[in-house]
Amino acid sequence: MPSIFSRIVAKELPAHIVAEDENFLAFLDINPLVEGHTLVIPKQEVDYIFDLDDEVLAGLHVFAKKVAKAIESVVTCERIGVTVIGLEVPHAHVHLIPINAVNDMNFGKEKLSPGKENLMEVAEKIKASFSAG
Repeated sequence: MPSIFSRIVAKELPAHIVAEDENFLAFLDINPLVEGHTLVIPKQEVDYIFDLDDEVLAGLHVFAKKVAKAIESVVTCERIGVTVIGLEVPHAHVHLIPINAVNDMNFGKEKLSPGKENLMEVAEKIKASFSAG
């Protein structure tokens, strides 16, 4: 059975997509830690990030860097934090999280519940910055 992320790649499920190319996809987390929290995935469904072949793993990080730069241009933050947990969804993914303090990346804290309109607005801004950059 395909992962929820594979279903997003196949456009079977909606997502607030901020960037896409032939191999990778980036979309907003619907329950973010902070505004702009984005997930970056390979389109190829592989459960564990370190099971990706070297070329795909490297490409994922290069793509994530471009997405991070787009997020930084839209969301006020000191940096974009990067984390890989890999337990939530059986599909390799990287979290890009705008941060101003280490605690901004605490997955134990309560997550935000932004409305669909807010997510669409943030996604469009990041997408425009990604496309321009």
